[in-house]
Amino acid sequence: MKVVALAGGVGGAKLLIGLDAALGPNLTAIVNTGDDDNLYGVRICPDLDIVTYWLAGMADERRGWGIAGDSFTVVDSLGALGAPNWFRLGDRDFATCIHRTRRLTEGATLSAATDEIRRALGVRAQVLPMSDDEVRTRIVTLDGETLAFQDYFVRRRADVDVASVVFAGIEDAKPAPGVVDAIEAAERVIVCPSNPVVSVAPILALSGVRDALAAHPSVVAVTPIVRGAPLKGPADRLLMGLEVEVSASGVARLYSEWCDIFVVDGSDASEAERAKGAGIEAVLLDTIMSDRAASARLAESLLSL
Repeated sequence: MKVVALAGGVGGAKLLIGLDAALGPNLTAIVNTGDDDNLYGVRICPDLDIVTYWLAGMADERRGWGIAGDSFTVVDSLGALGAPNWFRLGDRDFATCIHRTRRLTEGATLSAATDEIRRALGVRAQVLPMSDDEVRTRIVTLDGETLAFQDYFVRRRADVDVASVVFAGIEDAKPAPGVVDAIEAAERVIVCPSNPVVSVAPILALSGVRDALAAHPSVVAVTPIVRGAPLKGPADRLLMGLEVEVSASGVARLYSEWCDIFVVDGSDASEAERAKGAGIEAVLLDTIMSDRAASARLAESLLSL
């Protein structure tokens, strides 16, 4: 089975390793790049790197991001020199970003650089950035500030009141080569339990992606909200800021125009009934991926729907 997965963040990475175990090179991950930024003189692509490191078996799974056992000599040394170092980029992680930046400077596309990195790290699945064009997620606060996503998420620890979320550059951005083709050719599309506002929405906002999903006969989305809260990250605060109900059924309604089956956690049965009441097909599965075996079980269940 050829499967495309839309992903971002740790929730996406956890499901991807389960899907990769079942599918290998028949899996294509389309990954959010709205979180990207230029820091320390290099291009940082947090979601692409999280996904790649997890698929390569080298991720720091306790933190969720970065490389297991990495050191932080460079950022600590920058701090000692008086430079801001609030974004904790490990030394080996820094090397990935240096390589990516060098390749982009040489004229390579982000897609090409990403493919080189995943091949070098032994990742079997295809990994596609959502776009080769720059799209930057901006958080507009109730106080009128506009924050770069990493400023909001890392430096401010998402501790601000959100008025709106903007994807700067989205009007001119195109899906990366192969993105829409992969969706159209897939036997199933799976939307990972990633943040619906800042991981999934930027991908959907690209020209042609939403239409391709709506036309696809088998799109399955997994809830990122369990019992009224995300397992990780600020999805609840972002949804509340956009006046979307923080619940599995609230996310199901966001996805209803293009989602064929919405997966709700088995502990949240009433939310499945609420989704069905809104005209959305919902099924119950164990969506909490506490370890790799749980990721594999969820992936197998999704593939058998």
